[in-house]
Amino acid sequence: MPSSSRPSRPRPTGSGADRYGRDVLAAGAPDLHRRRPVATEVPVRRDLVVEDATTGWTGAITRVEKTAGGMLVELEDARGRKRSFPLGPGFMIDGKPVVLTPPQRRPADAKPVRSASGSVYVEGARARTARASRIWVEGKHDAELVQKVWGHDLRIEGVVVEMLDGADNLAERVADFQPGPTRRLSVLVDHLVPGSKETRIAEQVMRQKGSAGNVLILGHPYVDVWQAVRPARVGLREWPRIPRGTDIKVGTLAALGWPHADQIDIAEGWKRILSTVRSYADVEPTLSGRIEELIDWVTQDG
Repeated sequence: MPSSSRPSRPRPTGSGADRYGRDVLAAGAPDLHRRRPVATEVPVRRDLVVEDATTGWTGAITRVEKTAGGMLVELEDARGRKRSFPLGPGFMIDGKPVVLTPPQRRPADAKPVRSASGSVYVEGARARTARASRIWVEGKHDAELVQKVWGHDLRIEGVVVEMLDGADNLAERVADFQPGPTRRLSVLVDHLVPGSKETRIAEQVMRQKGSAGNVLILGHPYVDVWQAVRPARVGLREWPRIPRGTDIKVGTLAALGWPHADQIDIAEGWKRILSTVRSYADVEPTLSGRIEELIDWVTQDG
């Protein structure tokens, strides 16, 4: 019989039907090879209830022990019976496959984060409303150094640092400020050494009405605050001695071999020095100790 006249075979129906159809790759073909559920890693912890998938043993974790053959996890069932299983895959939690992993180590007590001044850093703390009390420093560079190292403490305490632009007008400024028990004043003065001009000015201020008990004047021995930065931060064993008649900033930059022709060079030089200061450890104790005292003084007014 010619093939063209060959009767076609009827397709089976019912339970014996070809479930795959003519093309097992055709769209809509039944997915008979479903993927196994992916097991989730779960760290072991005491009292976690798990089921051993092979035996069906279900119980709460009581302990993990290390043996010659590996780590075992002990499960205690509802009747108080205990049985150990190898730690790893082959467990179920709420019908879902899991891989039990070693218990997470509790992190060691985290050391407090320290600010540049060495105080505990308060993360996310808002600056306190500014106090009436103030800290005065002689110039811009003094203020920038204080802010870089102690800025966090000052914000937390609500202390404002203001510039004097030199100590010559200190007596008049203090009189105008009118210090009192809730308006304390701390003053940082350069070159506060016996017989210096700054020392004479400080003594005059402390004799003024209202200064006693309300004003604290401290200083460092350096002609300029630059020298309060440890010289090693800029590669020196000690700061150069600048002869009288030469501006100390210009002389210092010249000794370092840095540009020093004008005020722009001086500003850039200080910026370069300040960038080497990371914390109070990069500042001489003769300055850092005084700053701490000044902050404590003005924060005693509550």
